[in-house]
Amino acid sequence: MSEETKYTEDNIRSLDWKEHIRMRPGMYIGKLGDGSSADDGIYILLKEVIDNCIDEFVMGAGKTIEISVQNQKVIVRDYGRGIPLGKVVDVVSKMNTGGKYDTRAFKKSVGLNGVGTKAVNALSSSFRVES
Repeated sequence: MSEETKYTEDNIRSLDWKEHIRMRPGMYIGKLGDGSSADDGIYILLKEVIDNCIDEFVMGAGKTIEISVQNQKVIVRDYGRGIPLGKVVDVVSKMNTGGKYDTRAFKKSVGLNGVGTKAVNALSSSFRVES
């Protein structure tokens, strides 16, 4: 008979948002993959950022969306309203935080849950937001 595994308070952990995303990325971006398949997580991350640009465009705030890919670096710019400066850090690093819960600011929206940009932040080797 095998030895019983003990389960105590010492086995319980609380993770911060970034630790959780990095430990369980599949929960946020699906299949990890190596980029060779269209449903690999790297493309989900890119889609999250582009969805935010599309939201600005659909709301009439963004007139142009620029996407640049060079040397394993992606830059996305939408010329939209930007993130209110007092909330930039929260929007990119505090789970379930975003303007899309307020239907006055966003009448239509692709993104809904306040998670996408945080996953991009947590899973990127470098992340920068300008507003």
